Amino acid sequence: MHVQEWLETIPAVAIYALVGVVIGLESLGIPLPGEIVLVSSALLASQHGEINPYVLGACATAGAIIGDSIGYAIGRKGGRPLLAWLGKRFPKHFSEANIALAESSFQKWGMWAVFFGRFIALLRIFAGPLAGVLHMPYWKFLIANVFGGILWAGGTTAVIYSVGVVAEAWLKRFSWLGLVLAVLIGVASMLVVKNRAKKAAAARATSSEAEPVPVAD
Repeated sequence: MHVQEWLETIPAVAIYALVGVVIGLESLGIPLPGEIVLVSSALLASQHGEINPYVLGACATAGAIIGDSIGYAIGRKGGRPLLAWLGKRFPKHFSEANIALAESSFQKWGMWAVFFGRFIALLRIFAGPLAGVLHMPYWKFLIANVFGGILWAGGTTAVIYSVGVVAEAWLKRFSWLGLVLAVLIGVASMLVVKNRAKKAAAARATSSEAEPVPVAD
């Protein structure tokens, strides 16, 4: 079953909670499809009035900020042994190559890596724990975390919701335009066929008149 189809079967309150929890756990460092759940929920909100996009965006933002903060605390306390343990549990995401790539990004960009890491799936998982492991000053992390969480979670919700509303309106219009277009195409096709049939009949009549009449001996 598709994610959006499954979300349609649960109440709005459960969707708010699910979005906040999944995004929070992903931000904490557990590889979960937070972005997919958020996009599917925002798209569903554009089609069903029961889901409030503002509440949805707020839950997503809160989950992102809180999850990242918990990940930071865990990373600061656990240190590099935590990354080694995560590498054993989630080798696909926390491989040595991925950790090295994320670490180089943090060393080069600092708090901007936390901010822009929200928009990159790999860094979104690493941001909190790795910032803690590298002992980034918490005030820097908090600023990047809050603004990055608001822009990513709130912005994604707003954009997907707006696109969904516009798309639904266009689809409704297109249903009428499609019907009119189908009728016009049908009428035009009928006229073309009739015209070609008349021309073919006229051509056959002309050719039959042009044939020589056999003379009897």
